[in-house]
Amino acid sequence: MKLNKMDQRILSEIQNNARISNLELADIVGLSPSPCLRRVKQLEAAGFIDSYVARLNEQKLNLKLIALIQISMDRHTPERFENFESIVKDYEEVLECYLITGQNADYLLKVIVPDMEYYQDFLLGRLSRIEGVTGVQSSFIMRKVLDKTAFPLGHL
Repeated sequence: MKLNKMDQRILSEIQNNARISNLELADIVGLSPSPCLRRVKQLEAAGFIDSYVARLNEQKLNLKLIALIQISMDRHTPERFENFESIVKDYEEVLECYLITGQNADYLLKVIVPDMEYYQDFLLGRLSRIEGVTGVQSSFIMRKVLDKTAFPLGHL
């Protein structure tokens, strides 16, 4: 499916407000409701819309510490990476996990926890105990300067 300008406008609106009603969306993008809904369903079926989520307020949930963690592995084998990734996927504290290059680490994790004590338990009790982990370097977020989820669509 090739995206046209109308599809781009629909995607732009939906990623900024996933709870927008079809009627509101149709009005904003300049379509009648039925064709608008049909386009949204096509975008979903084609995989352009992956999911709809609610973003919760981490402060209200007492999740005050965000860490970016670089992980180094002892061996660069598919089995070692698969084992690490399958374990980390089950940690609810891990928001994002990337296999990276260009650093002295193999993975970059974004982790959110209530406080430093919890982080210490998580790091020493679980993360560093995963087979193959040889190094851990943590950086802590002092302040969010920008936190958005909307992808740029201007290049389409």
